[in-house]
Amino acid sequence: MLSDSFSRKFFYLRLSLTDECNFKCNYCLPDGYHCETPHNNLNLSEIAQLAECFAKLGTNKIRLTGGEPSLRKDLVEIMEVCANTAGIQQLAMTTNGFKLANNAKRWRDAGLTHVNVSVDSLDSRQFELITGTKTFTKVMAGIDAALEQDFTAVKLNAVLIKQMAQQNFRKYLEWIKDRPVEVRFIELMQMGDQPDYFHKHHVAGSGFKQLLLNEGWEQQIRAHNAGPAQVFQHPDYAGKIGLIMPYSKDFCATCNRLRVSSQGKLHLCLFGEEGVELRDLLQNPSQIDVLSKRIEDALQTKKVSHFLHDGNTGATPHLASIGG
Repeated sequence: MLSDSFSRKFFYLRLSLTDECNFKCNYCLPDGYHCETPHNNLNLSEIAQLAECFAKLGTNKIRLTGGEPSLRKDLVEIMEVCANTAGIQQLAMTTNGFKLANNAKRWRDAGLTHVNVSVDSLDSRQFELITGTKTFTKVMAGIDAALEQDFTAVKLNAVLIKQMAQQNFRKYLEWIKDRPVEVRFIELMQMGDQPDYFHKHHVAGSGFKQLLLNEGWEQQIRAHNAGPAQVFQHPDYAGKIGLIMPYSKDFCATCNRLRVSSQGKLHLCLFGEEGVELRDLLQNPSQIDVLSKRIEDALQTKKVSHFLHDGNTGATPHLASIGG
C-alpha cells in the first residue's frame, strides 16, 4: 500500500490522457488551447504498465482526466485496459461532455463506472459565455444519456464564480430534486496564468456549506478512495451536493490522490512544482519493480500540504492541466 511520511494512504490515481481541450472556459483557457510542441502522450502499452504498477501498490481507483480525455482516439481501448487491470475497482472520467451523448453506452461497456461532467451553469446563455462554445444542449443530452446507462455514479462539476454562485447554487438544488446526480461545486483556484481573474471571482465554499446545514442537509462519511469533496445529502432530494474547498483548513490532511501527467510524470500534488519522470520505466514489463520503487521513494518527499494560501500554484498554469 502506498503511504507517505505523514501516514496518508493513496488509493486513487488521476491519469491525464492529454493536455488538449476543445473548450475555452474563461476561468481556465479563455484563449483556447495552444500547443507549441508536438503531442507526446503516453501510449496504450505505457498506460497498461502504469495501471498495473499502481494497482499492485494498492491503487483501486483510476480517474481519466485531461485536458479533455475524450479527444484521445484510443479512449475506449484505454478504458478497457484500465478497467481490466487486476485490483482496479473503479474507473472514472472527468469530461466536458462534448462526446458523451454519442458514447455513453460505449464507454460504459468498456468498463467506465463513474463519469463527471463539467457544467458550470444550467443557463444556456451563461454556459456559452463561460465555455466559449454553443454546446449546452449537446452536453445536457449527454448527461441524460449517461443516466440511462448503468453507471455507478453520474456527477456534475461546477466552478464557483462569485458573480453567479448564489443563483447557480439554487438552480442546481432545484435540478437535483428528482435527479440522482451529485453536483460538486469547486472553489475557483488560483492558477499561474490568471491571478487577476482569481482575485476578482473567487468565493469561498464555506458559506454554501453552512447554507446546506441550515436547510437540513447532512454530511456523508467519505469512502477511503473518494475524491476531495465534502458530500451532503437530504431526504427530500434524489441528488447530492459536493463541495471541494482547497483553501479550507486541513484540506490536505485526507489526501489520497496522486497524479500522472499525459507525458508520464508523477505529480505528488496537483499543484506540485515538478514531476518525477516515470516514462523511462514504462517500456518493458521487467521494469515494474524498479518503477514501483521509484514511486514509493518519491512519495516520501510529498509535502504536508499545498501552498495555495501563499499564492504558490507551482507548475500548474491552468485548471485544464489538472483535469478539472
